[in-house]
Amino acid sequence: MRSNLGIVAPLPTRFPNGGAPPRSLDDKTRRRLKRTPGCDEERNGEIDDDAGEARQHRQQGIQQGGIKQAAKERRQRAPGRQPSTTGAWSEAEITTAFSRFQQANPHPKSELEHFNPFTLLVAVVLSAQATDAGVNKATRELFAIADTPQKMVELGEERLRDAIKTIGLYRNKAKNVIALSHKLIDDFGGVVPDSREALESLPGAGRKTANVVLNVAFGQPTMAVDTHVFRVANRTGLAPGDTPLAVELGLERVIPAAFMRHAHHWLILHGRYTCLARKPRCESCLINDLCRWPEKTV
Repeated sequence: MRSNLGIVAPLPTRFPNGGAPPRSLDDKTRRRLKRTPGCDEERNGEIDDDAGEARQHRQQGIQQGGIKQAAKERRQRAPGRQPSTTGAWSEAEITTAFSRFQQANPHPKSELEHFNPFTLLVAVVLSAQATDAGVNKATRELFAIADTPQKMVELGEERLRDAIKTIGLYRNKAKNVIALSHKLIDDFGGVVPDSREALESLPGAGRKTANVVLNVAFGQPTMAVDTHVFRVANRTGLAPGDTPLAVELGLERVIPAAFMRHAHHWLILHGRYTCLARKPRCESCLINDLCRWPEKTV
């Protein structure tokens, strides 16, 4: 406040009644006075309010921390992420498991519909981030008119896009299928090669695609690791690994050679129909007595 002489006078630090600043003061001055130590009742009220608000924030923080911790624990317990709790499988246990798979399904087949190595290759490329059922629905009519690299090139990218537009990422996949068809014609005489290196050189074809084609079309004992195989290998403790390649190599090390021809299909089908991601059907699992998953329901 200013005095009659134009000199700024110090603000009072306490009022006679110990209460709030008079109403006659302007709002700005009243706010300044409220922040001074002398305004005991107002200040104490603010402190109480602040303390209550701080307690509320702390409680919310504790609750949020609990939520975050619970989410972290759920992630750690997620399918395929729990480590084995009773050690690695023995050779006898692995042999028992795959003997049961073999007895239940002696000749497993790929669920991707195909007529020859080329249609198999195309179907596998199209199946990335898509279901086999969805791919089959799109390829039934496609393969009726384009079941060779030459016919696929003649069909063209635009018509191919229309044929597979119900599949995810269909634009990019159509481009890859036309490109790999050209490469097969130019570099391999229109024939699907039977070597990993050659298959992986094709547009849209990676290690998993090569493994499927080598196994299904050419009978080689390869291990294609998709999301189902990855989950089963980790959840059961059969071959834990942080990456598909680590799981693939782990499975190849532990599975007896006598079972490798069909092991890839047995594990895929087991993951697709029994060892489900969200609600595994442990009660009907052929290997529930061998499984190392700590949260199995039997």
